[in-house]
Amino acid sequence: MSSNPLLLDLYQLTMAQGYWLEGMECVQASYAYSYRENPFGGGFAVFAGIDEFSNYLENWGYSEGDCAWLATLKAADGSALFNKDFLSWLQTVQTQLDVAAPSEGSIVFAGEPLVRVTGPLIVAQLIETALMNRINFETLIATKAARCYIAAKGDQVLEFGLRRAQGPDGGISASRAAYLGGCSATSNLEAARRFGIPVAGTHAHSWVMAHDTEKEAFDAWVSSSPNNSVLLVDTYDSLKGIELAIAAGAALEAQGKRFTGIRLDSGDLAWLSKKARKMLDAAGMTDAKIFASNDLDENTIASLKSQKAEIDSWGVGTNLATGGTQSALGGVYKMTALKKSPTSPWGPKIKVSDQSIKTSTPGLLGVRRYFNHKEAPVGDMIYDLENPPTGGLDTTIIDPADITRQKTFDADMDYVELLQPLFKNGQRVAPHRELKDLRDDFLANLATLDKSHQRFLKPHKYPVGLERGLFEARLDMITSYKGME
Repeated sequence: MSSNPLLLDLYQLTMAQGYWLEGMECVQASYAYSYRENPFGGGFAVFAGIDEFSNYLENWGYSEGDCAWLATLKAADGSALFNKDFLSWLQTVQTQLDVAAPSEGSIVFAGEPLVRVTGPLIVAQLIETALMNRINFETLIATKAARCYIAAKGDQVLEFGLRRAQGPDGGISASRAAYLGGCSATSNLEAARRFGIPVAGTHAHSWVMAHDTEKEAFDAWVSSSPNNSVLLVDTYDSLKGIELAIAAGAALEAQGKRFTGIRLDSGDLAWLSKKARKMLDAAGMTDAKIFASNDLDENTIASLKSQKAEIDSWGVGTNLATGGTQSALGGVYKMTALKKSPTSPWGPKIKVSDQSIKTSTPGLLGVRRYFNHKEAPVGDMIYDLENPPTGGLDTTIIDPADITRQKTFDADMDYVELLQPLFKNGQRVAPHRELKDLRDDFLANLATLDKSHQRFLKPHKYPVGLERGLFEARLDMITSYKGME
């Protein structure tokens, strides 16, 4: 399987040519991917997309055909945009990158490095867009799914968003991320085929409209799909539809088969679901399920749960597959260190901004996650691999955005390195994992996260900060650059 190395922005390739013309092929760099604010105003995100990016990177490289097309591009003066010798060299380039990241399904937080890319400067630059494209989108959608999962409080959440997703690629990526983030199934058959996601679906209003009466439509559906006998009851009148669905279900059960249930897709879902539950129970169909759809999101689900709606399964479409109220995660990819020759030391690099949230963190960055005695995460420390904290001592982290926010971890506290090796010198060292296993990891991780970080309204801020030495080094660099004329 090949990857498309032209999945990048033009400036990355023109910069790569500039580095090559300067003779910087051997310069090494370290980059860190992070995002600045937790999505949807929440307290966390679900890390997703790195496995798909790993598949891309594993097969990365420029072909003769790629470079032949690049040779046709023109600069503003009509001359060739790319040097032909550069394009010849580009065909010989291999990744040779070291990449480290959390496992997909990890709970992550704003401001911390989530992917560390180290290796040849030119290559680290060229893979930027492909990395961000995958992780920004899938992390956003996995987080949205997680919020729906939390709101549903144990009920099934089904992803139905393909028809409103951002094109075929966006739809498939959204289905993958939604399942990782806690959805139980998808209506997207291609995503199900690729990733082993369970499938779910009912029938559309057009099925009812294609028959002379709603009764005929329901009878025909349970006859043709006796093992998938969910009836959509709101084409004409929901209460009448429920009555007709019960009659069709009773005929099915008289044949020794199980009536699955009904789907509500409009109206007052709380009121209708309660009426439907009473009607189903009165007919002896206590096992029949009530499915609901209709532009749902986590806040609507939470509201309906608070109203004690009798809904067993939630079909979420547009607001899940598109991100709903938030169109993008807003991740960034910043150079953090540079090594100009094989014998030179790493030099920290920083991007300084008048907006403090845009000022980056310098160094070869790692992240340690600390746990309390109940094995619940209590804080993440960002540190410089070149200057790690001294072992055996208490460790203090400082929030770079607010120096008054500090937290100390005792020397005997357990921790893990959040960024684990995925590639070494361009070779994949972490195996591909099945999506279901990654989903199981996420659900286990979520179970350990304090509820205060999971709430939707003003969640408690999870402690993420810089190790004291890194904080001071960063402050010195900011002061130095701010003092330059």
